[in-house]
Amino acid sequence: MIAHLISLMVFLPLVFAVVLLFIPKSKDLLYRPLALAGVGVQLLLSLLMLGNYLSGKDAPIGVNQISGYQFVEQYDWIHLKLGSLGQLSVQYFVGIDGINIAMILLSALVMFLAIYGSWGIKQQTKGYYALMLLLSSTIMGCFVALDFFLFYVFFEFMLLPMYFLIGIWGGPRREYAAIKFFLYTLFGSVLILLVMIGLYSSVIDPHMTAVAMGWAQDFKSVDSATLLKVQQALSNQLIPSQQMVRSFNLVHMMDGANFIPSAIFTLGNSATLLGLSYRLWAFLLLFIGFGIKLPMVPFHTWLPDAHVEAPTPVSVVLAGILLKIGGYGLLRTAYSIFPDAAIHWAWLVGFMGMLSIIYGAMNALAQKDLKQLIAYSSVSHMGFVLLGLASGTAEGVSGAIYQMFSHGLISALLFLIAGFIYDRTHDRMIENYSGLAQKLPYFTTFVIIGFFASLGLPAFSGFIAEVFVFLGAFSSQGINGLIPRWMAIVSLLGLLLGAAYYLWTLQRMFFGKYFVRKAAWEVQMTDMTLKEYIVMTPLVVCALLFGIFPSLLLDLINGSVAAWVHLVMGA
Repeated sequence: MIAHLISLMVFLPLVFAVVLLFIPKSKDLLYRPLALAGVGVQLLLSLLMLGNYLSGKDAPIGVNQISGYQFVEQYDWIHLKLGSLGQLSVQYFVGIDGINIAMILLSALVMFLAIYGSWGIKQQTKGYYALMLLLSSTIMGCFVALDFFLFYVFFEFMLLPMYFLIGIWGGPRREYAAIKFFLYTLFGSVLILLVMIGLYSSVIDPHMTAVAMGWAQDFKSVDSATLLKVQQALSNQLIPSQQMVRSFNLVHMMDGANFIPSAIFTLGNSATLLGLSYRLWAFLLLFIGFGIKLPMVPFHTWLPDAHVEAPTPVSVVLAGILLKIGGYGLLRTAYSIFPDAAIHWAWLVGFMGMLSIIYGAMNALAQKDLKQLIAYSSVSHMGFVLLGLASGTAEGVSGAIYQMFSHGLISALLFLIAGFIYDRTHDRMIENYSGLAQKLPYFTTFVIIGFFASLGLPAFSGFIAEVFVFLGAFSSQGINGLIPRWMAIVSLLGLLLGAAYYLWTLQRMFFGKYFVRKAAWEVQMTDMTLKEYIVMTPLVVCALLFGIFPSLLLDLINGSVAAWVHLVMGA
């Protein structure tokens, strides 16, 4: 089982989805338990993976070394001989290191809670749960894929279930929100595809090329001496083009020795477009493509619409997991493959992070709709990810990964809180409520915890993430000179604005004289049910656990973060 653990995590929910489709409508009560079983098994497998994951000083670190990944599965998937154009190789290549392990655990937990919390879905339940299971598979596939082509397949397939989940089960403007989400993300995908095609034409797989040259029996038998022989022959242009095996392998793309001399993305290529080298353009396209998914200002406008119209469980998945694929994509592809360009554009990444932090927070402060407020707070909080990456320091990058993990937990809790109100009154306007703490004391406790965790109060995971991001941002100027201290200073205003809009919302909705806009809502204002306790409590516990004991996560990612910083700053 351990040998195929990743494949089981990725594809078992898909198997459950296929089984679900064959269950007749007369047995519709089985749909939700079966979907829960699918993501429940995925969660158990992720915990099994965590139990067998090696961490610590001497543990393998991954990043740009295939031997450093754990639970690796690597098989030939597509292999075509293209004559004088060489050979095309696509592999089913998956693995886990400190860069993606936190995202895998987050995805498994949030998907389980989202499907458990879907008791409000009453219409077309078979399609809903099948799409949620498909979404779970594609999300997990994105985080574990180490072949760019495979990553892109999962990335594109993610659009399909999310589009239908918003467009069919969403609110009154669901069609508009679904189309806007689809078009924005598809535009970002096209930019990523352009870079992927350029990389395919620029990079060889040295293992498969050794096989094509007759220097090895198969790609798994290539030793370090043969690998060096291939790279030296490539550098000296001694490998015939028809024997070159073009690769989508992300780890091979991180090694400049695997780039074909004079290819479009080869380091040192003097060709330019509008005064910029193609490597600089490649990073910029990836930055925009993944920045749309993050989302980054000014490409963020799809997010509030999608959140407002999506049903609560879909909002939980969207904020808790999908946004993190933007940050993870930058870590795994843009920065790791184009470190020289990352250093060149560090000021831009830092500035856009700062802009997202401030702009998102100011918009949140102006919102009257609770769900829109939380959506804009997500834009602000994901700006910290960009700021941490831009710093190029171990503290900043650790903070960026911690922020993605922490925000996934806290934002999921916040959207469940918004869903609690909406399920009872079908209204989310802040001005329509006051003094709810008098009628809903237990729910108010969860709201206070969620709000304080999101604004970065000590003892919560959000505090650890933000502290590390700012440690990296403030020290960057003195360590590597990538971003100036004024960006970090301005970004601090985001913390003050965050406290302002959360405390303002808490004061208006939950304290003071009890008031609800419509008399009919009085009967609906009941405190938390057992189901709501079950779905919210794990998120609260995790936010506290990783806030008080940050080493639980930092010990898993430290080695890979150090290797990642060395790779990028070595440029």
